[in-house]
Amino acid sequence: MKIDPNTSALRPDDASLIWMPLPVMPALWPAIKRGITNRCPMCGCSPLFQGYLRVVPRCRQCQTLLAAVPADDAPPYFTILLVGHIMVPVLVLTETMTALPMWIEIALLVSLTTILALLLLRPIKGATIACLLHHELRSDPRRG
Repeated sequence: MKIDPNTSALRPDDASLIWMPLPVMPALWPAIKRGITNRCPMCGCSPLFQGYLRVVPRCRQCQTLLAAVPADDAPPYFTILLVGHIMVPVLVLTETMTALPMWIEIALLVSLTTILALLLLRPIKGATIACLLHHELRSDPRRG
């Protein structure tokens, strides 16, 4: 199937088949919730990822081109921003309220920061893809 640039509908490769309109994008917050739960932001039925961070090329249920959404560097940026805002108060509180040796503090805080970043990266990427799809920010499907 290919996207017809004139009508923004999915055009089957076989001309004898009927044309299918593109699925209607839900409101922003339901789409973000679907993205956070690693589901297709359009239909919420099929998985958004086929690994840890690789986006499926096309949704199995609604046929939305998910690989055409250029998430690029936004999810790591938002993850670093969020993890930093969580970890700086933890660091300050740990430093002022405990008398742990420095090497234990460093080991604990580096481990916690790494785990938190890895846990948040995938839901943040899903939410970013949902926002980009909602605002119809897609790359040219003919490039890829």
